[in-house]
Amino acid sequence: MKLTENEKRDAIKLIEAGKPLPDKYRFLLFDDDREVELIWNGKTSEVCNVVLPFQVIEQVDEPRTEKTRQLQPDLFEVDHRGRQLAGWTNKLIWGDNKLILSSLKNGPLREEFEAQGGIKLIYIDPPFDVGADFSMDIEIGGDTFTKRPNVLEELAYRDTWGKGADSFIAMIYERLILMRDLLAEDGSIYVHCDWRVNAFIRMALDEIFGQENILNQIT
Repeated sequence: MKLTENEKRDAIKLIEAGKPLPDKYRFLLFDDDREVELIWNGKTSEVCNVVLPFQVIEQVDEPRTEKTRQLQPDLFEVDHRGRQLAGWTNKLIWGDNKLILSSLKNGPLREEFEAQGGIKLIYIDPPFDVGADFSMDIEIGGDTFTKRPNVLEELAYRDTWGKGADSFIAMIYERLILMRDLLAEDGSIYVHCDWRVNAFIRMALDEIFGQENILNQIT
């Protein structure tokens, strides 16, 4: 502790009055080696720890050629239906990505993919805070139909943030922490964003993954 007697008295008075301590006390009282940090209203390092079971809705077995079986018999051992008998298979998981990431991190599936070498690549394309509603026109034959987002899509992909930048950063920050904990030591993460949130996300990435670990920015 490096506080003077006057600073100690001031800190005690602030605490007794239920008021926040000035930033300088954080650096004097706590061992914090973060040189640059993005601060927003309600910032917390707590992340979701929910573990939900994954229910298999559909399993698709693509037929493999005889040539592929001969070249890689151990990797692609299949039964009479063409269903892979062992090893990792690709999975498409539908749901809230925060709950999925938490379940992957804390659930039994983690042992399965870590046994295969861990997660080596993460690519995310979060909303850009541009106000889009993700409606689209689809041409079928000679007719054009407008596809409107359903309730779940509006919640998942809505690009408007009622609480401003704070709510957007809080959303992405928690998910990035979960991704960091899942990513292999030699893995890479690509974050797709535009100029509206680039600075926020970059600072969050530097804080979570370490500023020394950035490789490049692709424009």
